[in-house]
Amino acid sequence: MNELTIIFLIFLVIGAGIQFWLGGRLMTYVRSHQNAVPDAFAEKISLDEHQKAAAYTLAKNSFSQKMLFFGVVLLLLWTLGGLLELLDQAWRSLEWSELWTGVAVFISFGLLSSIIDLPSDVYSTFRIEAKFGFNRTTPGLFIIDMLKSLVLTLLIGIPFIALVLWLMAYAGEFWWLSVWAVWISFSLLMIWIFPTFIAPWFNKFQPLENDDLKQGIEALLQRNGFTSEGIFVMDGSKRSGHGNAYFTGFGRHKRIVFFDTLLKGLNTDEVIAVLAHEVGHFKHKHLQKRIILMAILGLAGLAFLGWLMQQAWFYSGLGVNTSSTYMALLLFVLILPIFTFFLQPVMAWFSRKHEFEADDFAADQANPQMLIQALVKLYKENASTLTPEPLYSAFYDSHPPAPVRIAHLSSKL
Repeated sequence: MNELTIIFLIFLVIGAGIQFWLGGRLMTYVRSHQNAVPDAFAEKISLDEHQKAAAYTLAKNSFSQKMLFFGVVLLLLWTLGGLLELLDQAWRSLEWSELWTGVAVFISFGLLSSIIDLPSDVYSTFRIEAKFGFNRTTPGLFIIDMLKSLVLTLLIGIPFIALVLWLMAYAGEFWWLSVWAVWISFSLLMIWIFPTFIAPWFNKFQPLENDDLKQGIEALLQRNGFTSEGIFVMDGSKRSGHGNAYFTGFGRHKRIVFFDTLLKGLNTDEVIAVLAHEVGHFKHKHLQKRIILMAILGLAGLAFLGWLMQQAWFYSGLGVNTSSTYMALLLFVLILPIFTFFLQPVMAWFSRKHEFEADDFAADQANPQMLIQALVKLYKENASTLTPEPLYSAFYDSHPPAPVRIAHLSSKL
């Protein structure tokens, strides 16, 4: 057992242990607060609704704990258990070029992973989400979505993986600069084509027809210099009872999208307040900041991989006998979350900071009371817990906890 194997196991055990511990804290905390609605929500959310949110949180977290254990075992099987080595040798036996062997290994690994994950996806959708009244997906639609995702993965993934592996093999010592440039370009391209080419594969998008709401939105956008290709309503109720809103794309190709489930539950002023929050992300350039941060981290990671892939112990320490560019990349992608897990609370803190900034912007552009009302309705409709465990929330949550967020907005009244 070489040193990398020991380090890998140590980080894996510590990381998984922290996640199990935090999940246990969340479940204990939610259970202990499920019989009383927090004072800030007492007049807006009933005890039955609060207890439904608690039960939903407990069910999801309990299932996540089981999937965490399964994921740890599966990762060990892929690496030290030799499954990646078996997969690699199976494709090598066909004696293809290393480039296309690498593409085949990546694609087959992705397909096998999807098949392994399928039972958990089915259980989550048709058991947990259905039990709490959120699932609207039929088995037929679930299968169609899965097949569409497979087609998109193959159409987009094969050329991208082939290009990356080719650059790794033939772009010289500093191949990681070329791969980094391709990765950034690819990510920006996906942001650009998602709203007009990919999303319509799965959902229907209709122009917003409510004239009063449309006028209010256009006034908000105009005074903030926000240009878009339009305001659309998505048939989110086709798959789920959860409501949401977002804008996607960049430059002139931005789109504002409301789930139909959200529009059914909010009045005009509340919808405008929610949109003002989204515009706040735009005005504070949060998307650009996140892209820059990920670009810096990605460049550092690829540079490190450039050195790591030259080390024989990197492969042997993770259960692979034959070194190759594609196996170096696959191993790196597999184990990276184990080592970057400890950055999770920092990333979550940055995300919550952005949410507070967007809320502050919305409070200036719209009535903060309307945003509070909208959020409370969304907490209720989505069965979001009103009592998240503080340490768990600090570690994971990309949005401020419900009581903290409502208190922050209330200070703006």
